[in-house]
Amino acid sequence: MLKAVNITKSYNAKVALRDVSFEVSKGEIFCLLGQNGAGKTTTINIFLGFIKKDGGQAFIDDKEVGKSDTNQLTAYIPETVQLYGNLTGIENLNFFSRLAGFTYSNAELEAFLTKTDLQKDAHYNRLSSYSKGMRQKVGIAIALAKNAEVIFMDEPTSGLDPKATSEFTKICKDLAKMGKVIFMATHDIFNAVELGTTIGIMKEGVLAQQLKANEINAEQLNQLYLKTI
Repeated sequence: MLKAVNITKSYNAKVALRDVSFEVSKGEIFCLLGQNGAGKTTTINIFLGFIKKDGGQAFIDDKEVGKSDTNQLTAYIPETVQLYGNLTGIENLNFFSRLAGFTYSNAELEAFLTKTDLQKDAHYNRLSSYSKGMRQKVGIAIALAKNAEVIFMDEPTSGLDPKATSEFTKICKDLAKMGKVIFMATHDIFNAVELGTTIGIMKEGVLAQQLKANEINAEQLNQLYLKTI
């Protein structure tokens, strides 16, 4: 569903990505670790079409990014989900669903929010009253409403308390069971082991390590990470 083939990217003389290659299948969660500036966000931005690569190829469901329309296949949940604080959860979901070309009844919109475990009494509250975790749930509901096959996330657990992180992990696993692909840039080593199916470690634009999450524990991954970076 997601494929990178020797992707390269430079900003002036600085190399951001160097021959990055990987594949992610349906129902998998790829957690990408690395220091700030290692190339994690650049990788996401290339797949989303926000920036152009210098070389290589990026595919989503066998469609090449930049040559085919892949926007309908993807959703993006940044570290801070940008929604309208003066609108309710339902109103935000309705607005962004319509932007993507989908029209739903209130009952259908409520069902999307319920799937993310957003408490029902918050559906009609303004986003300005939401916590970060609650905003993320609306972002995930938007991804469900637009029927995105691949969901990109950038530091999604940053700033979440343990309860919110646990809820987020459960939601992601449920999405994977639905056949969705999740590609996540993160600093959270423990959550990467708990959540991911595949873990990558980037260093200075190179995908230096790639391994299955069920073959390593958090302590071993932490040691490998420190050794790699």
